[in-house]
Amino acid sequence: MKKVIFILSGVLILASCNDSSSSTTEAAENVEVGNKTTITVNPVYEAGEVVKGEIITGTFTVKNTGKYPLVISEVKGSCTCTVAEKPEKPIAPGSEATIKAEVDTEKTSTGDISKSVRIVANTEPSVTEVVIKAKVKN
Repeated sequence: MKKVIFILSGVLILASCNDSSSSTTEAAENVEVGNKTTITVNPVYEAGEVVKGEIITGTFTVKNTGKYPLVISEVKGSCTCTVAEKPEKPIAPGSEATIKAEVDTEKTSTGDISKSVRIVANTEPSVTEVVIKAKVKN
């Protein structure tokens, strides 16, 4: 009986050592492999006064200020009135690209509006938000 307990104890110790060493290795690999980068972008596009029904086209210049290629995986408007287009190719370090966003004011209320666009990329933090502002008149 003592032999069985001794063998089981040995197996459990070896198994627990094995798991912790693989977790440590995986964590170290994630740190070394990480390819996060940084960007700069003017966060607000001011459209001024527009008439209800107009389409506002805002452009945002994104510059890769990091040392890895910038990959924009998604750009998404805050509502159905806002749609955006992203660059399809990675942006090299030091290079720029344009994100185009449109707001259909027919689908908005009158008065001051502020519609956001979320940019999801391999940056830290992974989400950058830009805003289109306007005053919609009848």
